[in-house]
Amino acid sequence: MAVLCHSPLNLKLFTSSSSRNRNVNPSAHSRSEPPPVFTSVKSFAPATVANLGPGFDFLGCAVDGIGDFVTLRLDPNVHPGEVSISDISGAGKKLRRNPRWNCAGIAAISVMKMLNIRSVGLTLSLHKGLPLGSGLGSSAASAAAAAVAVNELFGRPLTLTDLVLAGLDSESKVSGYHADNVAPAIMGGFVLIRSYHPLELIQLNFPHEKNLFFVLANPEFEAPTKKMREALPQEITMSHHIWNCSQAGALVASVLLGDVSGFGKALSSDKIVEPRRTPLIPGMEGVKKAAMEAGAFGCTISGAGPTAVAVTDNEETGREIGQRMVEAFLEHGKLKALAMVKKLDRIGARLVSSQPI
Repeated sequence: MAVLCHSPLNLKLFTSSSSRNRNVNPSAHSRSEPPPVFTSVKSFAPATVANLGPGFDFLGCAVDGIGDFVTLRLDPNVHPGEVSISDISGAGKKLRRNPRWNCAGIAAISVMKMLNIRSVGLTLSLHKGLPLGSGLGSSAASAAAAAVAVNELFGRPLTLTDLVLAGLDSESKVSGYHADNVAPAIMGGFVLIRSYHPLELIQLNFPHEKNLFFVLANPEFEAPTKKMREALPQEITMSHHIWNCSQAGALVASVLLGDVSGFGKALSSDKIVEPRRTPLIPGMEGVKKAAMEAGAFGCTISGAGPTAVAVTDNEETGREIGQRMVEAFLEHGKLKALAMVKKLDRIGARLVSSQPI
């Protein structure tokens, strides 16, 4: 069960007693099967930027305007208690339609188990607005949208923590047990994963009156999460540990204070993960340099890459930074790239439309 706490720093703490090895929330065992309240629903989940430099596997945020859509409907032709994937469109046409090997399908099944759904079957269609292997939380967006869709179809009985656990069930099968994409995809805004066992999530509220823009430069290059994780060091020095901890602390403080300049400085300061991944992304070093010279407060790799993310407090400056990053990808990495300037998504995965019974 989720516990919501308010503190002087305007934090929200969400906790769960579920463990990594249990994909069903303990409270689910006592739940009776809820009846569906809609015949069909459509949901959306946003892209995410994970790690944010020094916050490897424990910090992430959602970005507005791009993401995945899931349409879910009751289907008498599907075996009760099961889910079928009827269609995958957009950037994910090569994805498997077997629900047990698809991010959206795995998350949907996990939520159905939490709710003890045994009397109806569901059909799911997925529209991928996010490219695969982009570093923008593509798998997490699919999982988040599917988890929210199932929950909405049955009257929204689950907590946000339950939904994150369902998303984690999906992520663990495709890219590893980490919530820095799926938690912000579901909850919106900035999320700190305080603990995985049990799962404890802290929502960090960036001040509404402050301007924050993410400049995302996505090159035509796929960086599979598994490959990028294999490049990470197994051991680190004490000095690097201390440095990264201090930068992660500065990152959190900057978010709460709305200090975009301080946020960018901390974002750019990772000494453990970014140095190992940068050589695997053609032109990344030059892209970061170009972003900083164009006026960005900071720049790093978004998630596992290859997308580069820079931050600024001005949208027009963000467009200029994006153009310089695109040029640098072409010059230094021989890669074509697309740049976008996006705001923080404060909502997370949500219902888009529904058809009542």
